[in-house]
Amino acid sequence: MKIISLNTWGGRAGKQEQLDFFENHKDVDIFCLQEIWSAPHDLERGTVIGGTALETENILTEGLQKISEVLSDHTAYFRPHVDDNYGLLMFIKKEYKVIHEGERWVYKHKDYIPEGDLGNHARNIQYITFEKDGTSFTVINFHGLWNGKGKGDSEDRILQTKNILEFTKTLDHHFVLVGDFNLLPDTESIKLFEDAELKNLIKEYGITSTRTSFYTKPVPYADYAFVTNGVEVKDFKVLPEEVSDHAALYLEI
Repeated sequence: MKIISLNTWGGRAGKQEQLDFFENHKDVDIFCLQEIWSAPHDLERGTVIGGTALETENILTEGLQKISEVLSDHTAYFRPHVDDNYGLLMFIKKEYKVIHEGERWVYKHKDYIPEGDLGNHARNIQYITFEKDGTSFTVINFHGLWNGKGKGDSEDRILQTKNILEFTKTLDHHFVLVGDFNLLPDTESIKLFEDAELKNLIKEYGITSTRTSFYTKPVPYADYAFVTNGVEVKDFKVLPEEVSDHAALYLEI
């Protein structure tokens, strides 16, 4: 099974280039995507999101629809965390038997609107549980809290991690957890996942950057992949295509 995780950056690195990326990787079984739009936000132009004034000209504001057209052999599951048009998107090949799909709020709650920068919005995890060869398996997609204060620990981030782990305790089978965690490798928030006996593939494979040349700040970490013990990892790597300020993570299990 092949999985790709990508924070799309809303297509800002090039709308067509990003769609071409999905065309070139149509053989992948599951995509876990972050920063997906399905329509322009109903916000005033200039609203601050993630430290930057909102400008939609360079954003793939119909990302859900456009990517779905490319990945026509996949089923799309969209779980927004701002309004009903921005958030997490997963694709899974139609050949898989999905037995459950859902979300769990891990920071604040649905419809929470922060004061000031909208980037400090509520956060959810999205998950799909499916059967393969008679065995259940879950893939979890996540985009972690941004607070405008770097990628270190905070009470909210530690609580966010604990809330995710509370959800994973409900699973009685193997799972994968991927996404943009907005965390540095040496944080307590990341260590909590490792202490829960999840394999940190970024650490195990010696990945030194999950960002592309579009990202000009120091410390190029953000994205992670964790698997439960017993999951056989056949391949894990950062893909070379620069279609976002985040690099895509490729996992084959």
